[in-house]
Amino acid sequence: MATIKPFRGIRPPRELVQRIASRPYDVLNSDEARMEAADNPMSLYHIIRPEIDFPPGTDEHDPRVYRQAAANFARFQQEGWLRQDADEHYYIYAQTMNGKTQYGLVVCAYVPDYMDGVIRRHELTRRAKEEDRMQHVRATGANIEPVFLAYPDEPSLDALVAKYTADEPEYSFTAPDDGFGHRFWVISDASDIRAITEVFAHMPALYIADGHHRTAAAALVGAERARQNPNHQGTEEYNYFMAVCFPAGQLTIIDYNRVVRDLNGLTPAQLLDALATHFVVEDRGTAEPYRPDKPHVFSLYLTGHWYRLEAHPDTYDDTHPLLGLDVTISSRYILHDLLGITDLRTDPRIDFVGGIRGLEELRRRVDSGEMALALALYPVSMQQLMRIADAGEIMPPKTTWFEPKLRSGLVIHKLE
Repeated sequence: MATIKPFRGIRPPRELVQRIASRPYDVLNSDEARMEAADNPMSLYHIIRPEIDFPPGTDEHDPRVYRQAAANFARFQQEGWLRQDADEHYYIYAQTMNGKTQYGLVVCAYVPDYMDGVIRRHELTRRAKEEDRMQHVRATGANIEPVFLAYPDEPSLDALVAKYTADEPEYSFTAPDDGFGHRFWVISDASDIRAITEVFAHMPALYIADGHHRTAAAALVGAERARQNPNHQGTEEYNYFMAVCFPAGQLTIIDYNRVVRDLNGLTPAQLLDALATHFVVEDRGTAEPYRPDKPHVFSLYLTGHWYRLEAHPDTYDDTHPLLGLDVTISSRYILHDLLGITDLRTDPRIDFVGGIRGLEELRRRVDSGEMALALALYPVSMQQLMRIADAGEIMPPKTTWFEPKLRSGLVIHKLE
């Protein structure tokens, strides 16, 4: 069962939140962060992308960069740009994209829950990326950015959230870079805090939606501190890490698409003939992009034409958590068997395009000559994700793309 607790959040005064809040560290590079933080000393990028305080080209993994993150975090607090709440709270964070709003509870999740599989993952992590985020947590002594978790829909929590969100929020703004709305409330009533804690205590699992490396890093640093403390009790703040937990039914997973540089020696006609072995192939013309309209249907863009590919029933098994995934079907029968791509993580011939960029981005990359074809997939569902995590399985690379991304800088959790 899931263990959570409230915490004394460190967060901006209301009048500064828009200057401080930022996109997550991993959705932009150093140059982009440098541009977005230009002339804004309060930007959280000075903490989560502190290489921007050094000359361009500075290695973001340089030990000086992590030290700068810690110094900037301390300075933000000294300047009053970030202030710690006097009492422990839960918080509500609402995001609105394209008219749809999702409501997350900001909590502290329990490190042993990650280690024991109560907090379940669906992706592999890379040690180098884990270590980078561990260094950042060690240096700052804080979870500067939250992880993104999902929980099974729970009407009692929906009702409690609705009670608070009927009031004016603590923060409310529209992010200029994406146009998405962000609102934030503080839960201070002790009985409501107890109720939330008790509801989570009956949940058999929480699910990592986005931020697998941040989750692993936060949990590993907590476990590391526990080992290093000869008087460890299990109740210390480092036993917890900050997470925003959303009901699974509110979350949106969008398509995560593929572009490939060449046809592996095939002509376009030969590729289409080969695809007909396992797919019903339909030419949808050259004008409007074709978007897959249901599972096991794919969109192929090749030589200026959009094609609808519907997989034959013998290519998938919907009773199996992995063999029913469209990413599994396309990886086996198109990318591997026809295009010779055996490792999605390392093959330089393939690239991935988040659906937030639209199908026109796929057309652009092929028409420019950079890529030979594009393949669009129907989005994975939260039910599929949770089923795979429950089975202890791992999704193929680049399967899920969640939008909107969590905004960083609304609240921070200190490990002491």
